[in-house]
Amino acid sequence: MNKMKLSQLLGDIHPHEIKGDTEREVFSLCYDSRKCDKNSLFVAIPGFSQDGHDYIDDALSRGASVIIYERCRDFPPHVTAVKVDDTRRALGILARNFYGDPSRELCLIGILGTNGKTTVTFLLESILTLAGFTVGVMGTIDYRYGGKSFPASHTTPEAPEYHRILREMVLNGVSHVISEVSSHAVDLHRVDTCSFDLGIFTNLSQDHLDYHQTMENYFQAKLRFFREILPKGKQFLAKSAIINGDDPWGRRILQETTLPSLTYGLDEKNEVRGEILSLDTAGTEILVSWGKEKLSLHSPLIGEFNVFNILAAVATSFVLEVDREAIRRGIGTLKGVPGRLEKVSLPHEPTVIVDYAHTPDALIKVLKSLAQCRKGRIITLFGCGGDRDRGKRPLMGEAATALSDVVVITSDNPRSEDPLDIISEIERGIRGWEKVSPEELYCRKMERNLYTVEPKRRAAIEMAISLALPQDIVLIAGKGHENYQIIGRERLPFDDRKVAREVLDTLYGL
Repeated sequence: MNKMKLSQLLGDIHPHEIKGDTEREVFSLCYDSRKCDKNSLFVAIPGFSQDGHDYIDDALSRGASVIIYERCRDFPPHVTAVKVDDTRRALGILARNFYGDPSRELCLIGILGTNGKTTVTFLLESILTLAGFTVGVMGTIDYRYGGKSFPASHTTPEAPEYHRILREMVLNGVSHVISEVSSHAVDLHRVDTCSFDLGIFTNLSQDHLDYHQTMENYFQAKLRFFREILPKGKQFLAKSAIINGDDPWGRRILQETTLPSLTYGLDEKNEVRGEILSLDTAGTEILVSWGKEKLSLHSPLIGEFNVFNILAAVATSFVLEVDREAIRRGIGTLKGVPGRLEKVSLPHEPTVIVDYAHTPDALIKVLKSLAQCRKGRIITLFGCGGDRDRGKRPLMGEAATALSDVVVITSDNPRSEDPLDIISEIERGIRGWEKVSPEELYCRKMERNLYTVEPKRRAAIEMAISLALPQDIVLIAGKGHENYQIIGRERLPFDDRKVAREVLDTLYGL
């Protein structure tokens, strides 16, 4: 069990006011009052729908002995109360101190971008493991190290969980940690007190505007990592920032920061350049150039967007001075990433692909990749999440119909919204296509440029696969690796891959 005196925990926090004993010992850090216990420290954080200050009494009733707060109020005499300007920022400092600043004992690599973060973590994990390093990963799918895996609550967890996991990784002999870093995490100061060795920028396209409001705000969150957080890192490596030089937002990061950077991409202006030699269902062959060095690579991953993910991993490996054979084998042996262009069908069945694409840009890139492999039609099924960026909904409808032959619009995670309202907003982006009922779509299954609506996701998956001929491709987009569906406040078991497999077994089982 960790414990630390409050005076040590406060470290470089500069409180407005302290009432009570600062030499008392703290046994745990909490920002959720329900997790408080005897001798806990509770940080009252103003949230989006709830305010931690409203739960101070609950925290005290459960045994919390120290409260970190922003808004003045009275406290019992036995409680130590510490008033600060920003409890979110304070939480990061407290977490770093409580767990002994574990990021200083690791090589910590942060990956930022709208799309590609998860695939880059898998590629780097494969390369670094083959190079002989002990690797930990924190990302959208899970947090894992040493053969153990834990479900991910967030792409990037809150500061106490983040530092706790890093400390556990240190104790388990991990040398390198690859971490997806979300824009929310940067904006909400979850990683402010972490010492990063490298930062990777993959790309930026519309997403999360329910939170950021504008693309410029979204970009500024990414930029803040490279401008404020990464420069405070250990700076042991020749380069700190690995930037997609083909992405206009990546070029802005280069212009607006002074970090030693390495660019990657397909354009010849990049320092690490990729040349696509072949791209088909068998995988990808690329030639990577860096100065006078050339490296030929084969990857089972398909699609031009995955070429950029490979280049990001390779450029990072160059900076880490990884053995070239480990790079070659690491790229060549990673057969796929859960829920990313994941094939769930067998050879005698229509090709059924499950992918996490939930932004217009990601959906277009996946459909372009599938178009390169098509022998028949592309049937696309997708929806949009409720209580999230509404502006991208018509753009998703536009993206799906731009490169598909038949589209089935369904529910994603509707949350508190009516699924039909979400679907109606998606439909606003569809032009020149005929909307038909599910029954009519079955009757006209050989036609193209038709779309239908089926709000029940299981029924929609059954329909999409039933419509497919053996040479067709069915893309089930939006949820990827997720094994749940959020309807209202309920988190119900639902896995696109399992449902698709059940439908295929029913239709094509021997």
